[in-house]
Amino acid sequence: MSMIHPSPFLRQALLADATTSAACGLLMLLAAHPMSGILALPEALLRISGAALLPYAALIATLGLKERLSRPIVWAVVIGNLVWAADSALLLVSGWVAPTHAGFAFVIAQALVVLMYAELQIIGLRRSSAATA
Repeated sequence: MSMIHPSPFLRQALLADATTSAACGLLMLLAAHPMSGILALPEALLRISGAALLPYAALIATLGLKERLSRPIVWAVVIGNLVWAADSALLLVSGWVAPTHAGFAFVIAQALVVLMYAELQIIGLRRSSAATA
């Protein structure tokens, strides 16, 4: 397995992603009902998305604290972020939901933040050094 010593940049990108994901996850999980009314997004979608973000945040926080990381696992995080952003765009064009303007803004904003973290993690990967056995 391809192991790396994560660069400080990669560590910060992972930890920032974890912090943002945990905060957003808690918000969506605990405030799904009022958010649903404001955003016109299904309450169940907000709760499930929020609940899914919490273990993800714990995982990437753990990764951000490790001395050595598997390069493929970091790429899986990057790909997961890209899929989340693509799914967010698909949600808006699918016709499955009819969000308010605030709902569109919320979905687009979180997708852009997720794309930013994917890009920062790619930069951090490039700055990381190979781990010797």
